[in-house]
Amino acid sequence: MSRQILFIQGGGDGTHDAWDNKLVASLEAGIGEGYPVRYPRMPDEGDPNYSAWKEELSKQFDALDDGAFLVGHSIGASFLIHALAERRGKQKWSAVLLIAPPFFGAGGWPSDETDAMPSLADLPSEIPVFLYHGAADAEVPVDHMKLYARAIPHATTRVLADRDHQLNNDLSEVARDIRELQS
Repeated sequence: MSRQILFIQGGGDGTHDAWDNKLVASLEAGIGEGYPVRYPRMPDEGDPNYSAWKEELSKQFDALDDGAFLVGHSIGASFLIHALAERRGKQKWSAVLLIAPPFFGAGGWPSDETDAMPSLADLPSEIPVFLYHGAADAEVPVDHMKLYARAIPHATTRVLADRDHQLNNDLSEVARDIRELQS
């Protein structure tokens, strides 16, 4: 049985075509056949805005079958998990896998949009959540993963040694976790 994967890019000029496309290629190589990956271009990637991305995420979610895997990188991961918290009960997901998401709010990064983002307390606990962070991430401190782990107590955390913000363009652990969830 084929399971869809939705990969949401991070923010920054050129990220879709010059950076996160390498993450998608690594995931596709590691996951093998039977897992079609959707990789939409998010609006105004150079200046990400939660409201605009939430609208696009909603369209992407609507195009997926129940049982899809949701993967996000950096700010795309942050926006993804908050948008899911708002969408409670609309679809059943196999898992949410977040790569180096910045935490917005107390202890994390300040943002004018923090009030617009729903609380992660509204996230359904039956959805498995995985948090991945490179120990050598110079963009988003590993402490942000700890803040997410507190906000999502059922999350599985993985700090990967000698890996940067892009996890050195190696998503083998993400692919492995997806395959293991299917077995």
